[in-house]
Amino acid sequence: MRIRSATVQDAEDAEDFVRAHTGLAAVPYVPEIRLRVIAAGATRDAGEDDRVYELWERAGRLPFWACPWAGGQALARHVLDHPEIVRGRTVLDLASGSGLVAVAAALAGAALVVANDVDPYALAAVGVNARANGVAVRVAGGDLLDGAPSQQVVLAGDVYYEEPLARRVTPFLSRAGGDVLIGVPDRACSYLPEGVFEPVGVHDVPAALEDTPSKRTTIYRLFRTT
Repeated sequence: MRIRSATVQDAEDAEDFVRAHTGLAAVPYVPEIRLRVIAAGATRDAGEDDRVYELWERAGRLPFWACPWAGGQALARHVLDHPEIVRGRTVLDLASGSGLVAVAAALAGAALVVANDVDPYALAAVGVNARANGVAVRVAGGDLLDGAPSQQVVLAGDVYYEEPLARRVTPFLSRAGGDVLIGVPDRACSYLPEGVFEPVGVHDVPAALEDTPSKRTTIYRLFRTT
């Protein structure tokens, strides 16, 4: 009998979990891409919040991988509308979640896309979603923030919603040797530092699980003095 490694088994179990609790649906602001999401096709009043909390309890952490957040939607749209940003280049999608931005980069012609997340269910979702869209995305688990990105482009959708994360993300992004783009929704609490990024685009994004049905979201580029 062939015995599979625990790593392979865990990955397959995580993919089964993702499929069991989501449905495939087009992303509202990026309809070219389909993702496995909670309550596919449901409205805010049809229990979307309840599904999130249910998954939170089952998975042990907030399921950022199970819905298309505003920052990621805006950044994916920006990349698809400006494919020259990633075409032929290596790309890191930091805190990838569902893999939406990574999939967009692959569709836009990136030479190699690496999706990073600390959540094993997110990594499973990235793999499932990449295959659903016919693209190749490499997954990389674990916390990368004490290092320096080696890719030519770093993309990060919605990573400035918590102060502890923001304090670590900014130095990591500043150590990148190439282009850095982030998607930041307008929220009462945002920890985007001043003088580090410059705006390059604004989007009004249909937003699940936010305080309004749509969210004004700005695409920022890391400002470099040289």
